[in-house]
Amino acid sequence: MRDLKAAKSRLKALLLRLDIRYTGTANWSKAHLRWLSAVVCPTPAQRIVFQEYVRAISEHTERMAHLEVELHELAATWRLSPVVEALQALRGVRFTVAITVVAEVGDLTRFDNPRQLMAYLGLIPSEHSSGGKRRLGGITKTGNSHARRVLVEGAWAYRHSAKVSRVIQVRLENLSPSIQNIAWKAQLRLCKRYRRLVAKGKNPNLVVTAIARELAAFMWAIAHEVKKAA
Repeated sequence: MRDLKAAKSRLKALLLRLDIRYTGTANWSKAHLRWLSAVVCPTPAQRIVFQEYVRAISEHTERMAHLEVELHELAATWRLSPVVEALQALRGVRFTVAITVVAEVGDLTRFDNPRQLMAYLGLIPSEHSSGGKRRLGGITKTGNSHARRVLVEGAWAYRHSAKVSRVIQVRLENLSPSIQNIAWKAQLRLCKRYRRLVAKGKNPNLVVTAIARELAAFMWAIAHEVKKAA
């Protein structure tokens, strides 16, 4: 993902230097890719660089698709596969997010309570105490950075209103009612919390971090439901 993001940034930077701008609505959509195929840079050297950047993006995209296929095949035989499947009931938690969290953290039920999991992920606020004063700072970031990163990425999904989309409905079909209920409660709470914090003037990045912290707690609850059903 980092390699793909860097390749896209290099291509966008080149086009900006040449004052070649896309006027569409979404970058890297099918329409944007068709537009890129029609771009002609002013000089031969720039055309070569442009094509190399386009090829790099294609190669990274194909590599990610290949790795995801391999992960799906390997996950099917993994002892923690039921947890990975169940976590995808949560909005913003697709397969890659779910398997990354479980692979990095392991058995989520080994934590006695959700706050221990939050602390392990480095999502709890840091604390600075002096005398009788207690002040909370930014998150500790002392835990697993990979799991924390994908949780924060997934938490952005809660900026929209609560809704069970067609994609989420498909993921819910083979899961127990108790897990479905947890996922819906998560949507109602986290979507509302995002709107409330933003309305108070909080920075959206800080709000999403707070949402990611609570999302970890819902993951912990779902992992316990899977364990009880096993």
